[in-house]
Amino acid sequence: MTRKTAREIAIQLGFAAAATGEQPSELMERFFEREHYDSLAKEDELYAQYPDDRQMEYITSLVTLIDEHRDEIDEQIRRYAKGWKLERISKTALAVLRCALCEILYMDDIPNAAAINEAVELAKGYDEPDTVAFVNGVLGGYMRGETST
Repeated sequence: MTRKTAREIAIQLGFAAAATGEQPSELMERFFEREHYDSLAKEDELYAQYPDDRQMEYITSLVTLIDEHRDEIDEQIRRYAKGWKLERISKTALAVLRCALCEILYMDDIPNAAAINEAVELAKGYDEPDTVAFVNGVLGGYMRGETST
């Protein structure tokens, strides 16, 4: 499993946690039960390979950090999504933005450019071109805003 695949799984888990209000730890425990995960693999090649320990640590860390720092991350999204309320942003785009900003803000081992590039690529798989451009614009605005201060 690649880091990109692990990131996409983390985004889906973050989306599910936000949509259901369920605690990420409980959601992940159920999600990664072997029988459940294997059933997902039959429907989607994203789940073809079960995460190894390193990938599981990355997914868990990312989902947990997003949950722990949601208010701070969302504040950055509000700041750079000029004229947009969070409620107006597609749930998928919001999950992608939260993931990328979490990696930028709290995961020092992930290069900022990689977090942004991967977010844009993943957004392409879920949203329309306008939304992908929006994700890129918010993340680019964040980087410009934070490096100029």
